[in-house]
Amino acid sequence: MTRRRAARCLAPLALLLLGACGHGPRPAATPGPVPTAAGLSRDEVTALWGRAMAQFRRGRWSKASTLFERVTLEVPVGDTLSVMAHFHLAESYFGLGNQLQAAREFRKVSDESPNNRLAPEALLRTGDAYADLWRRPELDDSYAQTAKATYQELLNRYPDAPAAARARMRVVDLEEWFAVKAYRSAQYYYRLKAYDSAILYLKDIAATYPRASITPTALLRLVDAYRAVGYAEDRRETCTYIRRFHPSTPGLDLACPAPADSTAAGT
Repeated sequence: MTRRRAARCLAPLALLLLGACGHGPRPAATPGPVPTAAGLSRDEVTALWGRAMAQFRRGRWSKASTLFERVTLEVPVGDTLSVMAHFHLAESYFGLGNQLQAAREFRKVSDESPNNRLAPEALLRTGDAYADLWRRPELDDSYAQTAKATYQELLNRYPDAPAAARARMRVVDLEEWFAVKAYRSAQYYYRLKAYDSAILYLKDIAATYPRASITPTALLRLVDAYRAVGYAEDRRETCTYIRRFHPSTPGLDLACPAPADSTAAGT
């Protein structure tokens, strides 16, 4: 799916380190906690960042993550370089296949620096990390639901951000799989002749995912289920709905023969 391909692509970043982080050496220590590990100078931190980025660009995720984590320990929280380091650390974890760690780091960027320009992108990538954990529609979709909620959070918080447009597409992709999952459950009950249970799933697909590609097929199966239990009026209403909104659905004329229904309605 396009969702999975998109989720594994690194988000393009046009960030200039020197413009954001060239502050010169740190001043002498003052009373109170100092948010550094080994107390590297700014020049040393800049060199460390450069090594981390070199490993990152080569796809050496393990080495990159180690270096980015060191940067996060050396730079004060809230510093632009700290935000960038957490974001790239998250991307490195994603590259390693550690989606949950990646999600935590991306979330840290969006929560701790909500006004940073990386915050919307970090929310998008948080959703991507959770979505990537849902490998097949028939599996538990808890992570996918978390991904959808995260994308929705992005749309609510940053509706005009470029990342929001991609989040909308990710939601559409997820809903395609949600619809497929529901349809497979409906098919399971239909094969068991538990038609009432199948009908509940099929109606929910039509109501919740009306634009999913599998929805017309689900509606035809709903017609079959109504026929099996003798719900003639519901069957006719569903056929009318399909003809109105999905007129090119394969098998429609067979499932909903218009002349026969018209004749029956006139008698």
